[in-house]
Amino acid sequence: MKKICMILTACILLTGVSACGKKEDTTVNLIQEDQQENRVVNLFSPMEKSDPDAENVARAAQELTVIMAEEQLNLTVEYSIYTAEDYKDKTYDDVCLARARSNMDDLYLLNPDTIQILGEEGILADLSGLESAENLRELVKTANTVDGKLVAIPQEVVAYGLFVNQDMFEQYGLKLPETPEELLECCRVFKENGITTPIGANRWWLECFVLAMGYADMYNGDSTEAEIEALNSGETKLSSYMRPGFEFLKKMIDLGYIDAETAYTSEAIEGEGPDFLAQKTPIVMAYWGAANSETAYGKPGFNMQVIGFPSSYGQMPVVSMSGYGVSANAEHLEDTLKVVDIMLSDEALQVFAEKNNVISPSKNVEVEYIDALKPLSDRINEGIYVLGSNANMKVEQWGNICLVVRKLLEGASVDECMAEFDRLQEESLAE
Repeated sequence: MKKICMILTACILLTGVSACGKKEDTTVNLIQEDQQENRVVNLFSPMEKSDPDAENVARAAQELTVIMAEEQLNLTVEYSIYTAEDYKDKTYDDVCLARARSNMDDLYLLNPDTIQILGEEGILADLSGLESAENLRELVKTANTVDGKLVAIPQEVVAYGLFVNQDMFEQYGLKLPETPEELLECCRVFKENGITTPIGANRWWLECFVLAMGYADMYNGDSTEAEIEALNSGETKLSSYMRPGFEFLKKMIDLGYIDAETAYTSEAIEGEGPDFLAQKTPIVMAYWGAANSETAYGKPGFNMQVIGFPSSYGQMPVVSMSGYGVSANAEHLEDTLKVVDIMLSDEALQVFAEKNNVISPSKNVEVEYIDALKPLSDRINEGIYVLGSNANMKVEQWGNICLVVRKLLEGASVDECMAEFDRLQEESLAE
């Protein structure tokens, strides 16, 4: 999941420092100028820069924003990178946590759970004073604020939704579902008409159903902060929010609408993608960028629509985001904050959003999306969504819910899953 949510093209930018004159009486000044010309900001991320001399290689959107900062500030952003090759390696998050705690870099590209951990440990600088922070959508500020500090800012808002084959829905006279009950009815009709598995699932994203159903009222009501505080204090049980989604998943598994064994062992898109593209499965779940990628669902041979997950508020997008965090004790703190401010300016985010066709974290940046994504983007623009990651919540959401869903897929009961959430909450309160 993290490899997919974090995939960004990358490469090595060749730079050179021009030689200066050799007057003996200006040696000290030349050293000072050389130091200024070699100002560096160290970035740790899962990608690297591309070779600017390589032919027919489009530079990544992220890299273009880095180049903007380098040119405006006359400095160099140097990359340290890490990508786990297989399950035996340490994860990117593990390595990132170790480096940040040792203050090895100035700037980090962080996943949501890592943002929460490092924010709570006081390792990340407060970015709320940046000029670019003034333009952020409220959902971005909410998701990345820890103890009153804005500790990370993304370059895109990643929305998850249901990818549906509109043609198959129309073939059986079905409307796109708004509520859990309507989705169950659609699955019943598909199943009765010979569709073996109406919903193609993998071991990463079923938690989106849980998040959409559990938090629809909380994030779209008037008492979000109070409800989160009640969860953080233990006044309210986390399991009370989680139960509806788990009961729904259990019902879909029992009715054969989701194949639990296949879902448990399938990687995202690789597992369910072929059947969806072959029109054997009418529904899958994926992240926003999969609709734009030819290696995922960017060129289906049918009318595809991307909608939110069913909830009491209708089709509900689930939003998560990685983000840039700055070490509070960065060696080059002042320059790093300037780099981030340029990379996250409206000008840079417009370039990023247009190139990647994504939702921008800035409320001032808008781009035209493909038709398939408009149902999802319309809901987010209306302010209807739930957060899949929220650094304000003491119990990390995205990863923990995913792991407990896997217990359900393995055969655990809903009550056993709820007991696990109670345990996780008690542990967080004891820390």
